[in-house]
Amino acid sequence: MEWNRLISDKRFGLEHYHDPKKSATRTDFRRDYDRLVFSSPFRRLQNKTQVFPLPGSIFVHNRLTHSMEVACVGKSMADNISQALRAKYATEPWCGELHHLGDIVAAACLAHDLGNPPFGHSGEKAIGTFFSEGAGKVLEQRLSERQWADFINFEGNANAFRVLTNRFKGRREGGFAMTYSTLASVVKYPYESLLAGKKGKFGFFTSEVESYQRVAAELGLRRLSADGEPLRYARHPLVYIVEAADDICYEVMDLEDAHKLRIITTAEITDLLLGYFEGERRSRIVTNMMRVDDPNEQVAYLRSCVIGALVERCAECFIANEESILAGEFEGSLLKNISGIECEAYGRCNEMSWRKIYCASDVVDIELAGNRIITDLLDILVNAVVRPELNYSRLLLSQVPRQYDVEAPTLYGRLQAVVDHISAMTDVYALDLYRKLNGSTLPAV
Repeated sequence: MEWNRLISDKRFGLEHYHDPKKSATRTDFRRDYDRLVFSSPFRRLQNKTQVFPLPGSIFVHNRLTHSMEVACVGKSMADNISQALRAKYATEPWCGELHHLGDIVAAACLAHDLGNPPFGHSGEKAIGTFFSEGAGKVLEQRLSERQWADFINFEGNANAFRVLTNRFKGRREGGFAMTYSTLASVVKYPYESLLAGKKGKFGFFTSEVESYQRVAAELGLRRLSADGEPLRYARHPLVYIVEAADDICYEVMDLEDAHKLRIITTAEITDLLLGYFEGERRSRIVTNMMRVDDPNEQVAYLRSCVIGALVERCAECFIANEESILAGEFEGSLLKNISGIECEAYGRCNEMSWRKIYCASDVVDIELAGNRIITDLLDILVNAVVRPELNYSRLLLSQVPRQYDVEAPTLYGRLQAVVDHISAMTDVYALDLYRKLNGSTLPAV
C-alpha cells in the first residue's frame, strides 16, 4: 500500500463533486471531524454506557466523553508519526499530504463507536445472542449464510461503518459522505462476518460489502482473500493508531473511573500507574504528584503521564514497523508490539481491570439489565416485522422512526431496520420504550 493513495479527500457518495485542486483553510478531513461533532448519532453517545452505569453523583465516562478523549490521544500519536514520516519522505511530491494524518485519525476516533448499541459491550452481545440462541434463532433458515452471520456476530464497529455509509430512508446518498480515508480508518476488522470467528469481530455487514470494496479500491488497500473466498483486506495503516488510542483510553480511564467509584484504592491505582516508569523519571513524577493533596488530582496527573508515555511508545512502534504495516503483514496491535516496562505495566493494568472492574457488581448489574431490555425489544420488534399484518404490529411499526425501513422488501432488510433502530437508542430511551411496551408506564392522559 502507498501513502499517496491511502490519503484521499474524495467523499463517499459525493465523488462527482470532488475537486483535488481546491484549496481551503478547513480541509475535508477537518470537515469530517466537524460533521461528526454536530451529528445526532454522535450526540446520542452522551447517553450510552461506556463501562460503568451512567452517573449519579459521581461522573464517569460515557461513550461520548470516551470518543472525544480517544480523538485527542489519536491525534497526538498521529502527529508524532506524521512528523517522522515527513522527514523520511521529504523528497516525495506527495509528502505534504502526510500533514493530514492527525485530522484523519481524530475524525476516525470520533466515529469509531457510533454503531455501538446501548448498555456497553453487553448490548452487542445481547443482539448477537438473540439470534444465535434466543427467539430469533427460528429465522436462520430464512436468511442466507452471510446474512445470518451478520446478526449472530453483531459488531459495533461494523455497525459504525453502516451508520456512516448507508443511505437510510429519506437520507442522502453516501450517508455521512465522509472522506474515503476517514471511513477506512474506522474499520478495525476489514473482513466479512463469515470470518468473525470466536471473538465475533468483523468490519462490514453483507449489505455494506460493496461500499467497503469501493473504499478499498480507491485507497489501494491490499486484498488478502482469494477470489471466491469471503472478503478480507489488510487494514488501512491509520487503523492501528485509532485502535491504540482506543485501547489506551479505555484501559487508563476505566481505572480512573474505578478509583472515583472506590472500586480500587488510591494505593492500588498509584502503584499501577507508577509502574510505567522507573529511575529518575519515576522520582520526578512522584515529586510532582506530591505537590497536590487531592488523591483524584494525583491520579489525574499520573494518568496524563501514562498516556503520554504510551503515545510515544506506540508512535515509535508504528514508525519502526511502517514497511510491514504498508505490506499488510504486521500482526497484532501497536500496544501488543511495544516492549519493556510500559508493556509489563499495561499488562498489570489489564489484569486489574478484568479482576476488579469488569466483574464489579454495578457493571454486571447494567449488563444484566441491558441484556434483558435489548432482548425484549428485539423480540417485540422482530415479531412485528416478521408478521406485519397483525394489528399490534402495525401500531408498533408506525412508531419506528421513518429512516428505518421496516417495510423493506426482504426479511434481511426489515431485520436490519430493527437492529438499526435499537442500536441507535440511548440507554434511557431503550429503558423508557421497554417500560412502555411492557405496560410498566403509560403515557400521560
